[in-house]
Parts: sequence; C-alpha cells; structure tokens
Amino acid sequence: MSVTVAATASTIAAPHFEWSLLSPMLLVFGAALAGVLIEAFAPRDLRRPMHVALTLGSLAGAFVLTVVLAAKSSIFAAGKPGVVAAIGTVGVDRPTLFIQATILILAFVSVLLIAESSHEVSSFTPQAAAVPGSAEEREGLLAGLSHTEVYPLTLFAVGGMLLFPAANDLLTMFIALEVLSLPLYLLCGLARRRRLLSQEAAMKYFLLGAFSSAIFLFGIAMLYGYAGSVRLSAIATAAQSGLASSTLLYAGIALLGVGLLFKVGAVPFQAWKPDVYQGSPTPITALMASCTLVSAFGALLRVFYVAFGQLTWDWRPAMWAVAIVTMMVGSIIAITQTDVKRLLAYSSIAQAGYILTGVIAANAAGLSGSLFYLAAYGFATIGAFAIVTLVRDRAGEAAHMSGWAGLGKRSPLVAGVFALFLIAFAGIPLTSGFNGKFAVFRAAIQGGALPLVIIGVISSAILAFPYVRVIVLMFFSEPAAEGPVVVRPSAYTGLAVAIGAAATVVLGIIPEPLLSLASHAASQLFVR
Repeated sequence: MSVTVAATASTIAAPHFEWSLLSPMLLVFGAALAGVLIEAFAPRDLRRPMHVALTLGSLAGAFVLTVVLAAKSSIFAAGKPGVVAAIGTVGVDRPTLFIQATILILAFVSVLLIAESSHEVSSFTPQAAAVPGSAEEREGLLAGLSHTEVYPLTLFAVGGMLLFPAANDLLTMFIALEVLSLPLYLLCGLARRRRLLSQEAAMKYFLLGAFSSAIFLFGIAMLYGYAGSVRLSAIATAAQSGLASSTLLYAGIALLGVGLLFKVGAVPFQAWKPDVYQGSPTPITALMASCTLVSAFGALLRVFYVAFGQLTWDWRPAMWAVAIVTMMVGSIIAITQTDVKRLLAYSSIAQAGYILTGVIAANAAGLSGSLFYLAAYGFATIGAFAIVTLVRDRAGEAAHMSGWAGLGKRSPLVAGVFALFLIAFAGIPLTSGFNGKFAVFRAAIQGGALPLVIIGVISSAILAFPYVRVIVLMFFSEPAAEGPVVVRPSAYTGLAVAIGAAATVVLGIIPEPLLSLASHAASQLFVR
C-alpha cells in the first residue's frame, strides 16, 4: 500500500516589517542592548561616560528619526489617516509621533538628571559647613544614583513608553506595558541613600503594578471573547455592529480602563503614586512623572478614541466620575502634605484629572489640548524635580518643607525658579500650565462638559493653596540655623533646569507654535 503525499502549492508568507517606520523604537531598544554589553564588558571607570554618551545620543537620534517620519509626505498625504506597521500591530500617525517626540525630549532631559554624577556645595551659601567634611561623606550625601545599570534600564523603559501609545492591538499594548513597567520597578529601588524607603517604594509599585497588569490582561480576554480579535479596529467594528453580547464588551472596557488609569495615577487607582514618588531616586521620579504619564495618556487616548470611539455615551459617564474625584482628591489631599515630593505627587494626580477632561471631550480639540498639556506639564515637572535634587540637608535631599524655609534668602535664583514651576502647576497666566488648562477646558466645553470644567476651576483654586504656602515659606520665612544647603548644579542638572524653565515661560507667552503642532497632529485621528 503506497501513500502519496500531495505537495500543496500554497505557502505561508513571511511577515513584513516596515523597518523605517519602526526606526525610532528600534534605535532606543538597540542602544539599550548595547548598554547591557557595556555594563558587562567595559572597564568600570569607562562605563559611566560611555553610558551617558550612548543614552543621550540614542534618544537624540530617535527624536530626529521621529521628526523625519512626521515630515514624510508619502505617509501623511492629504486624506490619509496614517499607516500601520509590523503586520498591523503598530500604528504610525501624527498623534502617535507627537507623543513619541514628546517622550523622547522629556526622557533626554530626565537622563541629564540621572547623569548627574557629582555636586559641589554652592560657594555663595554660608551653609557649606553643614555638609559632612570628608570627601566620601560629601559624595554620599550629594550623589543620587551610583549604579551604571540605570542607563540601559532607562532605555528599555523609554522603548516601552514609545511602543505603548503606538500599539494597534491589545496584545502588543500589554507587551509594551510590561516592557516599560519592569525596568521602572527596578529603577525605583536604586537610591543609594534612604535605601529602605526606596526598596519599599519599588515593592509597592511592583505589587500594585502586577495587579493592574493582570486586570488589564483580563480585560483583553473579555474583549477578545467579544470581538474575536485583539485588534483595536476589529473591536470598534464589532462594537458598532452590536451583534455580540454587550456584557463582555462593557466588562472589557472597565477592566482595560482600570489598567490604563492605574498608569495615569487617576483616583481610585492612585495609592501607589505618593509613596513611589517619595521613595524613588528623584531623577527616576522625574522620568516617571513626565514620560510615563505622557505614554499612559497616549495609550488611553488611542484605546478610547479608536476601539471605543463609537461608545462615547457609554464610557463618558464613568470617566466623568473618575475625572471629578481625581481633580478634587489630588487638590484637597495636597493641602495636608509636608513632604515636597509627596506634594508634587498629589499635584500630579490632580493634573491627571485635568488632562482627563480633554479625553472626555472626545473630539479633535480634546486630543490637541491633551497633547499640548502633556508636553507643557512634562517640562515643568522635570524642572521641579531637578530643583528638589539641589536642596539638601544633613539627611540628604531636604524632603520636609521645613527644610525649605528661607530658601529665597539663601538662594533666590533656585527658589525663584521653583516658584515658577509651582505657579505653572497652579495654572497662573503667562505660564505653560495656564495655556494647557485653557486648551483642555475649552475642548471640554465644546464637548458639552461645562460642569466638569467648573469643577476643574474650583480644583485649581484649591490646589493653588499648597503651592502658595511653599512660596511663602521660601521667601517670607526666616531660615533655620542649619537651614537648607543649595548645591551647585553640574552642567547636566543646570541644563535640565534651564530647559524646564525656558519651556514653562515660552509655552506660557508664545504657545502658538506648539499648539499648532498639536492641532496639526490631532487633525489626523489615530489610524485604525
């Protein structure tokens, strides 16, 4: 008996990857892998300069590639919604490129803080004697991060942040979420001083992040059961047809929303934020407070505008409630804070609520306003945390507000720049914060959310109180006998502060260029 095996003419086509469209992310991930090799094989005394050059160079190169992609008329011709890459798993469109460019710029400035290897006590302050005398003690007091592995971990996290808002299906989005989260869990525990507090923050972030990732994955399973696909466009088509069971759809929206709102730090999923911000090394806190927030909001905008864009009347009421409690809880609890980093954490929670008002608008104006707000807030946040690294006492960073008393008399320049960032967070006119809030509130009014805007204005007024209290403490209080020590920043930290302050002022006085870029990006909604 003979068996004949018939050869079929059909073959499985090899997957096609548009490498040029993925080049910014590939460059960052490639640099991260090169950083691992440097950590393994380079001489110890050469690791830090090699890491700094590689990290800053790769971020700058990825930004240039992003700009080149955005300028390609073949991709973004009139009427074209954008393109998909990597077998449809990654979307390349104007909003995504704007978000990725923002992440890369903010990450570059954050790495300047991370690269700060040493500080010197400022020669113009009489508090130099407050710093321990020996060189080792002074270095231990003033240096923040001593681990060179922080650089490849940062690049891996940034690569995940770039992929997160670009993911065109939920499985890719989950992978990006884990790629950006796992390095951050490690980075949170790398503080040289206050090691127990830092490791406690890392453990809290890891445990709560693991729960949120599991909930996010469960939401993916629900939506796959509903639509038979994890592609955002397929879920949108299934939701529009309304043929399948709506129970799986609404359960999937809720669970997916929990995972995304956790990364944003919205109430009631904000419990991790104050503890993690307080315990993490301040440069890492700056990275999380700026880049992670931009990336998470980018992913949230893509999911709710693409997959659930036809269901705005279903998810907007729940998002209204989240935005209201986020703004009010962040503002009210910020009043009670006595730790500067915890104050900035609750400020970040309230700012997330303001940005959610732009998301709730569910229109092009809401998208452009959210993009502008994310960029403006990111620069001010990094600048504020950069100032925090400069104000010291015998225990390290002067975290308690009492350590900031009289800072304006000892170092008026540092206190003045910090006051600038605080009034930007408060939304005072002629700062970037005012224009950001105006953009999202105007979009919310156009989207029929006037009551939400009124609550946002009330929340902003409440949140102004703790900011003013810090300003009064710095300029109108007498410094203690062993008051704060302001260390002289190196070129890295000085540049980070200068960029943050310049962006805050420029975007407050002449916001039109960035607003035009954001509007241009929002004129083309996310590709499906």
